[in-house]
Amino acid sequence: MLFDHRTYECRPGTIKDHLALYREHGLAPQTRHLGQPFLYATTETGNPNTFTHIWVFENAGDRETRRAAMWADPEWLAYIKLSREAGYMAKQENRLMVPTDFFEIK
Repeated sequence: MLFDHRTYECRPGTIKDHLALYREHGLAPQTRHLGQPFLYATTETGNPNTFTHIWVFENAGDRETRRAAMWADPEWLAYIKLSREAGYMAKQENRLMVPTDFFEIK
């Protein structure tokens, strides 16, 4: 199992606008290819301009295949274009993580 942990920082005051844009244009094509995320959350404490999402894959090959399909989807590419034009994003950090031997998704 492979967790793709992503944290994004929006420009101050734009996180709600970014999440609305994603909900309307990005959610459907992304979940069509990646499935439902393990977590998609905004920050309760700390930097209020950040949100995190975590996707679960069988392995690196599964991740590569599903993400390639997503990046070939015209609907996803249209969302990326809208997001880039809106300019809400300031920073992105990605981590690929593997669970410990005592962690189990229930």
